[in-house]
Amino acid sequence: MRVIVFGHSGQVATELLRQAEPTGVALDVIDRTQADLSDARAVAKVLKVRLSGANAVINAAAWTTVDAAESEEEAAYAVNAESPSAMAQICAGAVVPFLHVSTDYVFDGTGEKARDETAATNPLSAYGRTKLAGEEAVRAAGGPHVILRTSWVFSAHGANFVKTMLRLGAERASLNVVADQIGGPTPAADIAAALLVMARAMAEGAPGGTFHFAGAPDTSWAGFAREIMARGGRNCKIGEIATSGWPTPARRPLNSRLDCRRLEAAFGIKRPDWRAGLHEVLKDLGETA
Repeated sequence: MRVIVFGHSGQVATELLRQAEPTGVALDVIDRTQADLSDARAVAKVLKVRLSGANAVINAAAWTTVDAAESEEEAAYAVNAESPSAMAQICAGAVVPFLHVSTDYVFDGTGEKARDETAATNPLSAYGRTKLAGEEAVRAAGGPHVILRTSWVFSAHGANFVKTMLRLGAERASLNVVADQIGGPTPAADIAAALLVMARAMAEGAPGGTFHFAGAPDTSWAGFAREIMARGGRNCKIGEIATSGWPTPARRPLNSRLDCRRLEAAFGIKRPDWRAGLHEVLKDLGETA
C-alpha cells in the first residue's frame, strides 16, 4: 500500500514515518522543500505528478503556531485552508481518499459536555478559523475523505507542552499552569496509528467523514503538567491559575472535550490512554523517573 504524506518533521508526520513500514505501508513523503504549503498551486502541481498509483493521501502538515496566526492570519490561511483545498480537489478528481488532521480549536469551548462531530463550530482564534476553513474546503471537494479532529498533541519531537514542562521543571521549583482549560492530551504516535488504520480502510472502500480523536482521561493543563513532572522525575510544584491570569494573543477554548465514539464505531479505534503515551515519550527522551 502506498500513501502520500504532506509533512516531514512535524509531530504526526514523524510518527507516520516511524510506524508505516511495520504496518506494510510505503510512504511517499512530500516535505516543504518539494512543496511549500504557503503556495497552493505548487502543492497541486507536485501532488498531480505523484498521485498515480497512490492508495491514499494524508495531510499531516499545518500552521500550528496559534498565537502567531493572530497577526499572520493570511499566511496561516494559505497553509491551513488553501493548500488542503488544493490537495482535496486533486484527490477527489482521482477518487483517492484524502485524510486531513484538524483541531478542537474549531469550537468555542463553552459548556462542559464533550462535543461530537455534529456540534456547531465557532472558533475563537485566527488559527481556529483557518483550520475550520480547511475542513470546509475538504468537504466541498466532494471526494472520499477523513477529517480527524484532535487535541493537545504531544510527542518526543518538535515543540510541545511535554517538552516545555520538562525544561521548565528542571529550571524552577514551582510553576503556575492553567487549570480551567479541559481536554484530552493526545500522543502523536496514536494519531499516526489511527491515520494508517483509516487510510487502509478507506483504500478498501470504507466510508469517511469527520471524526474526533483525543486521549483519555480528560484533564486540565495543570493536571497534565503534574503527571509530566511526576513521571519525568521533576521536583517542580504545579500551582493553578485561570486562563484570565495567563493572557495570550489567541483565545483558547476552555472546554476541549471531544466525544470520540463515532471513530470507535466506524473504525474500531478507541481513545488512547495519554498516560501510557506519555510514558513512551519520556522513554524516547530519556526522561523517565
